[in-house]
Amino acid sequence: MSSACVTADGAAWLASAGTYPRSERPHGPVVLPCGSVFDVVSAPAMFGRLMLDRLWAEGPGCGPVAAFRGRLLLFAAPGTAQRLPSLLEWEEWGARGRRDSRTGSVPPLLCHGTGDAVTVPALTPDPENGSTRWMVAPDTRHPWLPGPEILLWAAVRAARAALRIPILPLADQDAKVYDVSRRR
Repeated sequence: MSSACVTADGAAWLASAGTYPRSERPHGPVVLPCGSVFDVVSAPAMFGRLMLDRLWAEGPGCGPVAAFRGRLLLFAAPGTAQRLPSLLEWEEWGARGRRDSRTGSVPPLLCHGTGDAVTVPALTPDPENGSTRWMVAPDTRHPWLPGPEILLWAAVRAARAALRIPILPLADQDAKVYDVSRRR
């Protein structure tokens, strides 16, 4: 996936989140309130990329996604920030879940909802380097936003994918190995 540009409709949708003052620099980051139009789930960059890959390769896709300061910001349906942490704990995949380091867990996801604000990359490309930091840019006034259940699904599958380490050295490729990571 390459960087994408925010369309006029997408910028209007982001602006509809609130009345925070616009940046004096049109190519600078923008602060947006969460909770009414969207929530944001912030994941470490590598894990967020695994989630994004799962959402697009095996799932329903996702709404806007921005890369900012070493994290991926996945825009989600309002209410997701409140519900997702409890779903992760219930499924025992949260940061305090009972999975040990061998079986892995979902790294801490920062959930921004009502009363929170996030800083997102510029809405227009920077003329100096011609790129934005949007991996999936908002392009409509009403983008589809995943809810907590879909993001739980993506986080669990991303955690499982991160654990796929060869069991045997490359010299033993003829040995029979059974993948039991899918069993619960």
